[in-house]
Amino acid sequence: MTKLLGRIGLVLLLLVLVAFVGLATWEPFFAKRGDVAQSNDSYTAEIIRDEFGVPHIYGERDADVAYGVAIAHSEDDFFTLQDVIAMARGRYGAIAGPDGAAVDYVYHLLDARGTAERNYPDLPEDTRALFEAYATGLNDYAEAHPQEIKLANLFPVDGMDVAAGFALRQPFFFGLNNTIEPLVAGEDLWPEFGPSIGAEEIPAQARAYPLPWGEDGALAGSNAFAIAPEKSGDGVTRLVSNSHQPWRGGVAWYELVVQSGEGWHYAGANFPGSPFPFLGHNEHLGWTNTVNRPDMTDVYKLVLDDSGRKYRMGDRWLDLEEETVTLPVRFGPVVLPVRRTVYRSVHGPVIKNDRGAFAIRYGGIDNLGQLDAYYRLNKAETLEEWQAILARMDIPSTNFIYADEGGNIAYVYNAALPDRAKGYDWRGVLPGNDPKALWNAPVSYEALPKYINPASGWLYNANNTPFTAAGEGSDLAPDTVPPELGVELKQTNRSRRAWKLMSEDGPITLDRLKQIKYDTAYEREGYVADLWDALERLELDPDSELGRARALLVDWDFTADNVGPGDALALLMIKEFMSAEYQNKPLPDVREQLEWSVDHLNTYFGRIDPPMGDLLRLRQGDVDLPLDGGSDTLRASTTWEVEEDGRLSVKHGDSFIQFVEWAPGKRVRSQSIQPFGAATTRPTSPHYVDQATLFIQHRLKPVNFWREDAIANAASRKTVTNRPGSRSVKPH
Repeated sequence: MTKLLGRIGLVLLLLVLVAFVGLATWEPFFAKRGDVAQSNDSYTAEIIRDEFGVPHIYGERDADVAYGVAIAHSEDDFFTLQDVIAMARGRYGAIAGPDGAAVDYVYHLLDARGTAERNYPDLPEDTRALFEAYATGLNDYAEAHPQEIKLANLFPVDGMDVAAGFALRQPFFFGLNNTIEPLVAGEDLWPEFGPSIGAEEIPAQARAYPLPWGEDGALAGSNAFAIAPEKSGDGVTRLVSNSHQPWRGGVAWYELVVQSGEGWHYAGANFPGSPFPFLGHNEHLGWTNTVNRPDMTDVYKLVLDDSGRKYRMGDRWLDLEEETVTLPVRFGPVVLPVRRTVYRSVHGPVIKNDRGAFAIRYGGIDNLGQLDAYYRLNKAETLEEWQAILARMDIPSTNFIYADEGGNIAYVYNAALPDRAKGYDWRGVLPGNDPKALWNAPVSYEALPKYINPASGWLYNANNTPFTAAGEGSDLAPDTVPPELGVELKQTNRSRRAWKLMSEDGPITLDRLKQIKYDTAYEREGYVADLWDALERLELDPDSELGRARALLVDWDFTADNVGPGDALALLMIKEFMSAEYQNKPLPDVREQLEWSVDHLNTYFGRIDPPMGDLLRLRQGDVDLPLDGGSDTLRASTTWEVEEDGRLSVKHGDSFIQFVEWAPGKRVRSQSIQPFGAATTRPTSPHYVDQATLFIQHRLKPVNFWREDAIANAASRKTVTNRPGSRSVKPH
């Protein structure tokens, strides 16, 4: 009997071991593909790194440069590039667990791969060549550094894989998550819709719905400024790019300069997974972007039949598309396969819950034209050519602020706004069975709000309505745009400050422009006014801790400059109010927020008035430096992690900053800065934090746009070569 029990126990142990091995190894085998269309082309690129490690990448062809972009970026941040590729293949959950599986769920829900498969083959040949070369660079780096790979069978990839990543990420820059999240989570979508929307059985990780871009997938922010030569005081045309992106991860900026023998010459920054910069400048012109918040998303309630597998469209019943997908979800050493069903109708993705089935349609749906549009913008030479590319309406969202060597400045409220029919409540839930409520294209480029060379001589945007952009007498009137376009009307504190400061008399010189960009003040308007009005109404004992804290705030100078005794307390108070306003959520309870803020400061600093720089920190590795600015100031320290010592480690705010100048009779010149350095995930690199001190000091470094300057300031040079069947990296 004992022997029998022992044998049974041994068998059970073996079964457990087999199950464990299966769960630990199934996903790479499940994900292995034999259809990767790897390029048979050969590529050669030269990578020159300057003293700050910024790569300057040269090649005979544009494709050669794209290959070099992948190699250079991999050398600095292969860790993040792998995450981005895993997202583009629906495998992020195998790396990041439940949070990653939430992204994979959305990947399947939006049919990102299908968008790539339908549209990538129709892109121009030279654009596809760029993506194939970039994918080859990733593959070559992975093959040469197998010890860095964190997910088996993630490589090789091809251009279509890279394209699928674009299809996945773009809709979240205009807030698609704000529609998907409540539908999936069973929360209210709109107040008039009802008490709640219950969710069907869905992955728990999709209910939490964290995303690797922005703050909880919300508005990421940014500032942008353009000054015409007649306003600059010295005849110089200036463009300031001041994006507010996360400092780490899939949408953290990576600075680079590219130049080819085919006329591609551009200095700026891209995101991991892109073969070209998204913003910056070439010899003739430049632009930068800020996130805008138009109403780009519509929700339709479908009429289902009794089976739940057909929906009504006019007088027809159509089959509801249904696909069962497998989400890999890592838990410790094992990866669990989670099977889920995603649905689609002619409208777009469909989410089922206990109130019915809801279809989502959004601007730019099933369009991959942005891959070609950004590439063409990189090589545009005139305002007319640049506008013609935007007029294709292939880039679904983001404002564009522009300047060029001819002294032109422009601002385009770029968005693939749906061409909606009149007579519907486009802010509510639409009838899914009405064919007339289904739009099929964006409005024309001519319908978008835009400014070309305003009389004021200046332009700005700080994630605000486009109806304040150029000052009194030059701003567009809101009634010039039909309401069904869904153009935003909101302001930010940064917008109020920028409009006020730039509207002051006199030229906007370089020094004045820098003062505006690094401004740390708040206007007592909007949510800031709501917060301070509520503080003044609070009935508190003036001798109590809360009473003294309120007095400190009431007397505050509304400037987060590390000078006043109330800066740290105000920083903690404002953050949650800003977040609520940006995400259209109820404002926090003022007393509760004050109690939390006071408790936090007392717990970690023993006082309610510590220097703000002791609280707000730039932290990377061993570097730990004080920061200024706050949430929604022009000098932006937007969001942070509260660390074990109570300090706030900023994770999102001022990121890539670039000042560009075209002086009369001179070649373009630019300066830039990043919070950390070029190699953000390489602690052993000399460029891990080598820009941090300059960043906190409001200083910039030169951009060596011209090849002779790059060579003169080269810290390293090498040639990277791909030959089908052999690879090499040759130092110069």
